[in-house]
Amino acid sequence: MADLSGNKATSNVTPIHANTGEVPRPHSRQGKFREMLTSPDLAFIMEAHNGLSAKIVEEAGFKGIWASGLSMSAALGVRDSNEASWTQVLEALEFMADATQLPIMLDGDTGYGNFNNFRRLVKKLTQRNVAAVCIEDKLFPKTNSFIGDFQPLANMDEFCGKIKAGKDSQEDADFSIVARVEALIAGHGVDEALRRANAYVEAGADAILMHSKKSTPDEIFAFMDGWNNRAPVVIVPTMYYATPADAFREAGISMVIWANHNLRAAMTAMRDVSRRIFEEESLTGIEGEVVSVRDIFKIAGNQELADAEKRYLGTDAGAMRAVVLAASRGSGLDELTQDRPKCMLDIRGRPLLQRLVDNLNQSGVRDISVVRGYRKQTVDLPKIKTIDNDEFAATGEIASLAKASDVLNDSCLICYGDIMVRSHIVDQLLEAEGDIVMVVDSFWTQRPDIVSAERDDLAVCSEPFTGDYLEDKVIYLEELRRGIELEKAHGRWIGLAKCTSRGAKLIAGEIATMEAEGSATTASMDDLMTRLIAKGEKPRVIYVSGNWLDVNTAYDLANARNF
Repeated sequence: MADLSGNKATSNVTPIHANTGEVPRPHSRQGKFREMLTSPDLAFIMEAHNGLSAKIVEEAGFKGIWASGLSMSAALGVRDSNEASWTQVLEALEFMADATQLPIMLDGDTGYGNFNNFRRLVKKLTQRNVAAVCIEDKLFPKTNSFIGDFQPLANMDEFCGKIKAGKDSQEDADFSIVARVEALIAGHGVDEALRRANAYVEAGADAILMHSKKSTPDEIFAFMDGWNNRAPVVIVPTMYYATPADAFREAGISMVIWANHNLRAAMTAMRDVSRRIFEEESLTGIEGEVVSVRDIFKIAGNQELADAEKRYLGTDAGAMRAVVLAASRGSGLDELTQDRPKCMLDIRGRPLLQRLVDNLNQSGVRDISVVRGYRKQTVDLPKIKTIDNDEFAATGEIASLAKASDVLNDSCLICYGDIMVRSHIVDQLLEAEGDIVMVVDSFWTQRPDIVSAERDDLAVCSEPFTGDYLEDKVIYLEELRRGIELEKAHGRWIGLAKCTSRGAKLIAGEIATMEAEGSATTASMDDLMTRLIAKGEKPRVIYVSGNWLDVNTAYDLANARNF
């Protein structure tokens, strides 16, 4: 790999500008991109085509973005033939630059015209904090490199003039212009590719993108053999995708572009989901397989807006707390819980409780209090508060809940600590209305592998689950207890409930009554709900269809690791 002076790069080489000899600003986006180009380490940048995909690229860990012309055109529903105007491309870039802190290189096609069009484009890109642009030596309007066999090339001298015009017009010294050589695409061979690449670097190009549509990288490596590290080389291995990255490192390549895979993945997913919803006329089959609406809110930055509202408007709208009951050891897991409670058992590298907390966080529930007991010192996770029930061995769920009286003075979630649940269920619960809302799994009675062993938390409701998502009936809990006849039960409470401020006060008041009577010590949530229902309260029910599990046995633990 080379720096821009033509010498073999090493770890202590400071990148410099080819034309000015200036050192780039390392903290600007343009400087960061220049460092990636000239670093001795092979760099990778990923395709994005709008603000959302740019955020996803950054979230994945990439250090740079390829703003693909093909992908941006396809996202607009037009061909990759300059049918999207350069102002429409600039608008998409502006959203991408606002959405992420990563340096962006635009796939600038042929520069949208002659030298004059290109130098105006460069000015606009630098004004929008875009780090680089790549232009190709073909004719305007461009033809995608993978379409057809004949690809007419631009006049080399005219293209050199375009590069010079761009370099003279850039308003940021660290901005990079990458010259894409299409000689191999056009079938002119390695010698012509070298001739053009040398001319473009002489004209001021900061790097060369060498393109090939062969299924192997042989042409690219032949070019590299003759290039002698004169300037950084960028490649797009879409066709020779099976080549290992180490081969690119050994060849001295500077940067790899993964060029269009986010768009292609999005099309695959959208086609599948649209087809399934059309055929099934229902959302049941896909709801647990797609990201939640709250995940969209998260990546769009809704939390920043909520924080700003709290700061500037003095509000804390939408805040929700949770109390997690996790004091027991777990009687059915034997030696697995000798040194830790079941809530801390490993589920593919993370404790069961951590996965539950992460899902609650994803749905916006961040104030989480965990009631711990058995081996309590092991229940020590970031971003949780802990409450101790040191009498855990002789007490039940209500005694643990009573320890969390400070939480039960306002709206909150109540959750068992040994469950795994999809985020969309938490989202559905948070959106439901009612002072006390219970989540009931209507599919549980259709699982003969477990119904004979697990008969607690069975629910009888005012209406059975129908699967009709257009039905607007409000369904209430009528019974919740162990041992209900399966034919009578409408499902099983999954160990997740929500209370409004009034609902939390109702629960806290009933717990106080039970403590005064002496019945709270070993009471369960079933007992508490039974008492509230007997006093005329009507807990609301929302039905779900699977997409959760609880961990009581080694068999459950195995299922959890595949959940």
